[in-house]
Amino acid sequence: MAVGPLDQLEIAKRRVCQNWVNASNKSYELGPGAIAMLITYSIAIILNKNEHLYEIRSSDYLFLYYLCTTFTCSISIYILQSEAEPSDLSSLRLLNTFTIIVILAFLFEAIPRTNTRVQQESREKEHLSDYDQANLLSRITYHYIQRIVSLGATRPLNEEDLKNTAPGYLKTRVNFRRISTSWENNIARSRASHGGRSPSLILTVLSTYRIKIVAMLAVRLIALSLIYLAPMLLGRLLKFIDEYGSTSKEGGRGPPPLKEGLLITTGILACNVLSTLLFAFSVAGNMDVGVSAYVGIEAMIYRKSMTLSPQARQKSTLGEVTNHMSVDTEKWLSSAYYLPHIITSPIELAVGIRMLYGLLGWSLIAGLTVFAIIMSIHAKMARSMNGYQDGMLRFTDLRLRLITEILSNIKTVKLYGWEDAFRKKIDALRTKELSYLKPLATIRSISKIGYSSISLLMALATFAIYSTVGGPDMTPGKMTPQIVFVSISLFNMLNEPLGMASYVISQTIALRIANLRIQKFLLQEELDTTIVQRYGRQPPRSPSNKGRKDQNLSIDIENGTFAWETEVGFPTTVIDSADHAEDVRQPLLSGSSTPNPTPARPVLNNISLQIPEGYLTAVVGRIGQGKSSLLSAIMGEMYKKQGTVRIYGELAYVPQQAWIINATVCDNIVFGRPFDQQLYDRIIYASGLRPDFEMLPAGDQTEIGERGINLSGGQKQRVSLARAVYQDADIYLLDDPLSAVDAHVDQHLWNNVIGPNGLLKNKTRVLVTHGIHHLEHVDQIVVFKDGTISETGEYKQLMNNGGAFNQLIKDYLVTATNKHKYGGSRVESGIDEDSQRKTHVAKGATVTSDDGGDNSHGVGELVAEEKMEDGRVGWYVAATYARAVSYRRTFICVVLFILGQGSHISTNFWLSYWINDTGHQDREVRALSYYLTIYGLLVIVYTIFDVAINYFCEVTCGMQGSITLHERLLTRVLRLPMRMGRIVNRFSSDINSVDAVLPEEINRLFTFMTFVGGTLALIAYSTPAFLLAIPILGIAVYIIQDYYIKSAGSLTRLFSVSKSPLFQHFSESLAGVSTIRVTKGLREQFILQNEVLGDVVVERMNMVFILGRWLQVRLEIVAAVAIFLFTSLAVINIDRLDSSLVGLTLTYGLGVITLTNYLVRTVSEVENLLVSVERIQEYSEKPMEAPAATGVRLPQNWPQKGLIAFKHYSARYRVGLNLSAKDVSFTVEPGQKIGIVGRSGAGKSTLTLALFRIIEAADSYWVLASDPSSSDSPIDPAIYSSSAGGLIEIDGIDISTLGLRDIRQHLAIIPQDPTLFAGTIRDNLDPFNELSDSDIWEALERAHLKAYISSLAGGLSFEVAQNGGNFSFGQRSLICLARAMLRKTKVLILDEATAAVDVETDDLIQKTIRKEFQDRTILTIAHRIKTVMDSDKILVLENGCVQEFDAPSKLLDRHTSLFYSLARQAGEI
Repeated sequence: MAVGPLDQLEIAKRRVCQNWVNASNKSYELGPGAIAMLITYSIAIILNKNEHLYEIRSSDYLFLYYLCTTFTCSISIYILQSEAEPSDLSSLRLLNTFTIIVILAFLFEAIPRTNTRVQQESREKEHLSDYDQANLLSRITYHYIQRIVSLGATRPLNEEDLKNTAPGYLKTRVNFRRISTSWENNIARSRASHGGRSPSLILTVLSTYRIKIVAMLAVRLIALSLIYLAPMLLGRLLKFIDEYGSTSKEGGRGPPPLKEGLLITTGILACNVLSTLLFAFSVAGNMDVGVSAYVGIEAMIYRKSMTLSPQARQKSTLGEVTNHMSVDTEKWLSSAYYLPHIITSPIELAVGIRMLYGLLGWSLIAGLTVFAIIMSIHAKMARSMNGYQDGMLRFTDLRLRLITEILSNIKTVKLYGWEDAFRKKIDALRTKELSYLKPLATIRSISKIGYSSISLLMALATFAIYSTVGGPDMTPGKMTPQIVFVSISLFNMLNEPLGMASYVISQTIALRIANLRIQKFLLQEELDTTIVQRYGRQPPRSPSNKGRKDQNLSIDIENGTFAWETEVGFPTTVIDSADHAEDVRQPLLSGSSTPNPTPARPVLNNISLQIPEGYLTAVVGRIGQGKSSLLSAIMGEMYKKQGTVRIYGELAYVPQQAWIINATVCDNIVFGRPFDQQLYDRIIYASGLRPDFEMLPAGDQTEIGERGINLSGGQKQRVSLARAVYQDADIYLLDDPLSAVDAHVDQHLWNNVIGPNGLLKNKTRVLVTHGIHHLEHVDQIVVFKDGTISETGEYKQLMNNGGAFNQLIKDYLVTATNKHKYGGSRVESGIDEDSQRKTHVAKGATVTSDDGGDNSHGVGELVAEEKMEDGRVGWYVAATYARAVSYRRTFICVVLFILGQGSHISTNFWLSYWINDTGHQDREVRALSYYLTIYGLLVIVYTIFDVAINYFCEVTCGMQGSITLHERLLTRVLRLPMRMGRIVNRFSSDINSVDAVLPEEINRLFTFMTFVGGTLALIAYSTPAFLLAIPILGIAVYIIQDYYIKSAGSLTRLFSVSKSPLFQHFSESLAGVSTIRVTKGLREQFILQNEVLGDVVVERMNMVFILGRWLQVRLEIVAAVAIFLFTSLAVINIDRLDSSLVGLTLTYGLGVITLTNYLVRTVSEVENLLVSVERIQEYSEKPMEAPAATGVRLPQNWPQKGLIAFKHYSARYRVGLNLSAKDVSFTVEPGQKIGIVGRSGAGKSTLTLALFRIIEAADSYWVLASDPSSSDSPIDPAIYSSSAGGLIEIDGIDISTLGLRDIRQHLAIIPQDPTLFAGTIRDNLDPFNELSDSDIWEALERAHLKAYISSLAGGLSFEVAQNGGNFSFGQRSLICLARAMLRKTKVLILDEATAAVDVETDDLIQKTIRKEFQDRTILTIAHRIKTVMDSDKILVLENGCVQEFDAPSKLLDRHTSLFYSLARQAGEI
C-alpha cells in the first residue's frame, strides 16, 4: 500500500515526539545540563542588553536563531501535547519553560529601537538613516518608517521630515559610479571585439546589480512556494470537512479532532504571513534596483549632456534630453516590479501546472491549449504595441518640444498674436499622438483578458474534459469540492503569471524602447578636449612691454579651420551661415529622416591669430561673418579641421545672450566661489548694479526668475559680466556684452570693467563687438569677413591702411574727442546720480524691466515655488475628472463593473451547485451537458463583460477625459497673462499620467472594489458568525489605510515637486553648457548640484515605495487574520456548513489577501494620479487675460492713420505693486517717428507692453479679473467702463474695449529679443498661411535677406532650428524686420531692435525702416542714442514718468535736459 504525503507527515510527527521525549528524559536525568542551558540563555540576555547599549542595531543572526528556535519549540510542544503519555508531562513542562525563555529573548531582540544613546550619537556624527539603525524585524515589517507615517497622519509632511531617510546605497554618486564603470567597460569590450555591436544599457544595469537581483529572486521564489502551499492546505481542510461530515453521518469511526482542522488553519495563516513578509522584501529589493538604475542613469545623462560635441548637440534637443531624464529613466521605476516576472512567472506556471496535473490529470491539456492560444494572440498584440508605443513617444516629444518653445517665448507669441496659429500646430501634433495612443490603449485593454478571464477560460476547458472523460479509463471525472475549488484556487493563482504576461511584455517593450533612446544618446559623440591645447599662464619673460615680439601669448591660433559639423568639405569660397552662439545649436523640429539641408562648409578658414597676454582685442565685422564662432573655436566648442589652438591660462566667457539661473542675484555672480566682500563690492560698482540692488525687494538676495525673465536685458547682461569678473580668470571672452545696455551704462562698463582702466585691465580680453566707438582704445583689432580674418592690427594702423575698416569708421563714428571729453568721471557720476534717484524706491516695489518682466513676487522671491496642495485630494478633483469623462459615461462604467463581478461570482456559484447536485444520490441526475452548457455560457458572459469593461473604461472614458483636460489646459495657458509658473510638467508628466496611467488605475480600482466587496458578501453569506469580526477588521483596515493615504498624498506631492528643480537645473545647465565647460571648476560644481537634487528625489521616491511595502505587510496580515478567523469559524461550525460552499468562499478569500492590499494601494495611487488632474485643473481655472475678440466692430484696415494717444495712463505689473508707468500722457500724430529713451528700468518697454495690452491700465477691469488673488471676489462690472488707470487710444478707439487678437494683429513690432520658432522660414513669417510666396520674398528682399535665404536648401521651406539656433542674432533681427513689413499696419514699434547688430547693419536697418515705413507711425526704443537722433520727437522717461517730449534739436538746445545728458554720455554731441 502506497504511503501518501500526509501519512509520511504523521509518521515523522511520531518520530519527533519520541525523540524529544527521549532527549528530554536524558536531560531531566542530567540536571546540570539543563541548568547550564538556562544559565547560558540568561547570560545571552545580558549580552543582548549590552549589545543594545553599544551597537546601532540588533544582530540579524541572533534574531533568526531565536525565531527558528521558537518555531521548532512550538511544533514540538504541539506534538508532545498530542502524542505524549501522561508520564512525559515533566518533559513537556521543561520544554514549555525553555520555549518561554526563548520567546522572551526573541522579543527582546526584536523590539525596534531608535533612541538609544549610541544611535543618537551615530545619527549626529555619521548621519545614519532610520534604515541603517533598524533591526531585522523593523526592516522586514518596515516599522522603521513609522515615524514618518505617524507624522504624515497628523500633518502634511515637508522636506525637512524626509532628510537623510534613504539608505546610502541609493545615493546618486554611488550608483553613477557603479553603472558608468560597467558601461565604460562594456563600451571598451565592444570596441575591442571589432564586431560593431553597441553595448546594451539594459544588460549593463542588470549586470551591475546582478547580486541583489539574484538574491531578491531567491527570496521571491521562497515566497511563491509558501503561496502555493496555501491551496494544498485548502485541499487538506476541505478533505477534513468532508471526512468530518461523512463520519458524523455514517457513524462508526469517530470524526477527526477539531484541533487538526485548527492546525491546518494555523498553517494557512503562517504561510500567508511569511509569504507576505518575504514577497514584500523581494519587491522592496527590486524597487531599490529600479531606483538605483533611475538615479544612476539620470546622472549619466546629465554628465553626457555636459560633454556633447557640436554635431551631437544638433541631434539632441533640450526637450528630447529632458524626456530622457523625466520619462525614459522612469521606465526603470515602473519596470522594477514587473521584470522579475520574466523569471518567476515560468516557474510559477510550472509549479501550478504540476499541482493541477496532480488533481485533474491529462485533462489539463485542454486548459493549456487555451493558454497557448491566448498567449499567441498576446505576442501579436505585443508586436503591435511596440510600434504604437514608439510612434506615440515620437509625437509626444514633438508636442513637448513645441510647447516648451512656445512657453519659453510666450511674450513674443502674444506680441504677434500668434496663439491661434501655434494652437493649431499643437492640436495637429496632439491628434497624431492620440492616433497612436488609442490603438495602444485598445490593444492593452483587450490583452487584459489574459489577466482577468484566462483562468475561467482555462477552467472551463479543463472541467469540460475532466467531467466528460477525465476519470480512470476515460470515464467521467468526479467533481468534488476538493478537486474543483483547489483547482480554481490554483487557476486563480495562475492569473498573476498569466495575466502579468501582457504587463511584463508591455513594460519590457517600454523599457527597451526607452533604454535604446538613452543608449543612443549616451553613445553620441563627445567633445574632443584635445582640440585646444591648454596650458597654465606663462611665467613673465620680461617686464610688461606691449609691442615686443617676445611677449607671452595668451591665445595662439595657427592656420586653424573650424566647422560645426564633421563631414564638412573645404570650399574655396566660404560664406558663414550663422554666428553660432554658445548654446543654441539645436536640431530641427521636422520629424523627417532627411539630413540637415544646410550646406556643409567650414565656418572659419585659415585663422592665424596671436593675442599677447594682457591685450584687449576687439573682433569686428558684419553679422554672420564668424565673430562668435571664433570665441567658440577658442573654447574648443567647434570641430578643428586643421591647425593648432593654444591657450595659456584659465578662461571666462560672457555669452551674447546672458545666461542666468534661477537663484539669487548674489549667487548668480559668486557662482560657487568663496565669497570676498571687498572684491564683490568692487565688481558690483564696476558693473553698474548698485542702483539695481537698491530697487530690488531684497537687494542682491532677491531671487532671479527662470532664464532671468524678471530682469531687463541690460540687467541680465551686467549680472553675466559681473559673474565672469568674479571668476578671476586669465582670459576673458566677451561676446558683445555691451549691446544690451544703454549708452551711458555702456560707457560706465567700459571705463570700470572692460577698458584700459577697468578691473580687467591686466587680463587678456577678446571682445566681440558691433559698436565702433571704443575701438581706438583697444590694443588690437581683428576684422572678420566671410569666415576669415581680413585685417588685423592696431586702430591707427588699420586706419592708415585705408581698407574696409577705415571706410567703416569714417562713415559711422562720431568724433572721438567728444566721447573722450565726456566719457570718464561724468559718466561715473551719472551712474551715481541714477543710483541716488533709485534709493527712494521702497523695498516692496517692483522693478520695471525692459522686457516687461515683473520683478517681485514677494520679498526677495521672484518665482514662487511650484504649488503643492496639502492633505488628501478632494472629491471635487474626482468630480472634475468624472466631468471631463462625462457623468453618463462614468455611471455606465460603474454599472458594468458591478454586473461583471456578479457574473464572475455566478460562475463559481454554478460550480458549487453542480457539485452539490451531483453529490446527492437521492436527486435526479441531469445530463452533463446541462451543467457544462450553463457554466460555459456564464464564463462567456463574464468574458464579454470583461472586454467591454476594459475597453469602455480605458479607451472610451480614458481618451475622452485626456482630450478634455488637455484642451482645457492648453486653451487656458495660451490665454494666461504673462505670469506663468513651472507648467511644462503639466504638459509632460501630468498629461502622460492622464493619458495612459490614470484610466488603467481606475480600471484596477473598480475591479478590486467589486471583487473585495463581493468576497466579503460571500463570506458573510456562508458564515454569518464572521459578521462579528468584520467591524474589528474594518476598523484595522481603515486605520491602516488612513495612515497610508494621508502620508502617501504628502509624499507623492513632495516627490512630484522635487522633480521640477532637478529638471529646471538640467535645462539651465544645457542653456549654459559652454560657460560651464569653459570655466574652471564650474562643471564639477554643477554636477555636485545635480547629485544633491537627485538625492532629494531619491529620498522622496524611496519613501513612496517603502510606504507601499509598509501598507502591504499590514493589510495582507490583516487579511490573513480574516481568513484565519473564517477558516477557524468554519472548523468550529463544521457540522452546520457545506464543504462546497466553504470551498467556494475560501477560493475567493485567498484572493482577498492580496487584493485588499492592491485595493488600498490603488485607492492611493488613483489619489496620487488625481494630483495630476488637480495640477492641470489648477491652471485650467486660473484667470485669463482679456478676450481675444469683443463685440466692438473695427473700421476696415484699422488703424488707418496711426494716431496714438496716452491719456493719464498708469500701469503696474501686478496688483499690490508700485506703478511702473505713472500718469503718462502724450500724443503721437499720424506718421510721426518717436524715439523713446531713458535709463535702464525707466519704463521704456512698459509702454510697448501697454500698447499690446500685455499689461493693463492700473486698477482697470481686466487687471482685477486676471489677478489670481481676486479671482474669488466678485468684480463690479461698472469698472469695465471706468477710466481707472487712464487709457490708450489708437485712431480714437479706446484699445481696452477691443479684443486682444484685434489689437495685436493690427500692430507690428520688432522685439528686443528676435525670436524664431522651430519650423520653416515661411512658418516664421506667415504662420496663418495667408500670404503668397512672392509677398514673402519681396519682404525678405527689402530686409536684405533674399540672397541669403535663396542660398539655403529649400528656400522658404528651410527648417529653422529650435530658438533660431542656425541663424545669427543679427540675421534673426532681419527676419523680424521682414515680419513687420509683411504686417500691413500703420503702427510699428521697435523695441531695442538693433541692439545686437553691427553699426553697418544697424544703419542698413534704419534706412530700410525710413524707406519702407515712411508713412507709418513708428515708436523706437533704443540703447543707441544715434538711432533715434533723426526722430520727429523724443520721449524721455524717468521712473515711469514722462520727463521730456519734444523734438531732439530742442531738447539738445536745453543743456539741462535729461536727453542732453544721455546724448552727451553716449558721445553723440
